[in-house]
Amino acid sequence: MLSSTLLQSPIAWIGVGKMGLPLITHLLNAGVVVHIYDLSTERAELSRALGAIVHSNIQSLLLQSKYIFSSLPNDQVLMDVATSQYGVLPLAQPGSTFTDTSTVSVSASEQVAICAKHFGVNYVRVALSGNPTVAKAGQLTIMASGNQSSYELILPLLKLVGSNHFFLGNQEQARLMKLVINLMISVSAGMIAEALALGRKGGLDWQQMLEVMETSAVASPMVKYKTPILKDRDFTSTMSAIAQTKDIDLILDAAKIHGVPLHLTVTLKQMYQALIAQGGGEEDYIAIVKQVERSAGLDVESVLK
Repeated sequence: MLSSTLLQSPIAWIGVGKMGLPLITHLLNAGVVVHIYDLSTERAELSRALGAIVHSNIQSLLLQSKYIFSSLPNDQVLMDVATSQYGVLPLAQPGSTFTDTSTVSVSASEQVAICAKHFGVNYVRVALSGNPTVAKAGQLTIMASGNQSSYELILPLLKLVGSNHFFLGNQEQARLMKLVINLMISVSAGMIAEALALGRKGGLDWQQMLEVMETSAVASPMVKYKTPILKDRDFTSTMSAIAQTKDIDLILDAAKIHGVPLHLTVTLKQMYQALIAQGGGEEDYIAIVKQVERSAGLDVESVLK
């Protein structure tokens, strides 16, 4: 149960896309009053149907609450929403808490932090590990950093959307931790793709390979989650190859700043660029399997026949 204070306090939410929409759904189901703003009329109307109060601009939205959340696609959108003249930080009530759940670079988040301090707004970085399906189930792993007292204040809300919670420090630790996790996911996808291509080329049965994998020593939660998808060769996106490539760019930028060579990640970026060039940019990132199969001279369409 949420504290009575939070239940009585409306929430302002900016961005109700693939991740934002399931997140506000959990809040609404718990009785939280949620005000939203999104450029997409379609997403706004989906939110309205769930019970959210829709606003046509950020200024109107910010009049409703001192608890502001955002879920945005990239650095530039975050900077525009948070720091522009008519953005969150210049217009928020002093003492408000701004919590951003986007996957963005450390450097962009640092600029938001400087702006937040200037305007007297508490800034919490919340990184989410999990895809929209995991978000709908309320099983996200949540990594936070920033203003700790503000984090503790909003923690009851975060517990509605995630099952594992970590506070990592008072600066950009959550942003970096998300990139660390995404690096492992990217490399794991490439590992799965190359392993399956090798097995297929050597004559192993597709379904049997996957059955063995999901009961073997390498059967991580990610492998188990992706195995049913691979059995059906259904590459409908939970996170697209384009989005994965964006995250790889963030990872490589962080590695450059910290002086860490990431040879596997560089190779993975090239593989995803090839997949996108082959027309697979909007498919799920595990469709990198098809890119490796093509490189090996395998037919990507006849596997299930």
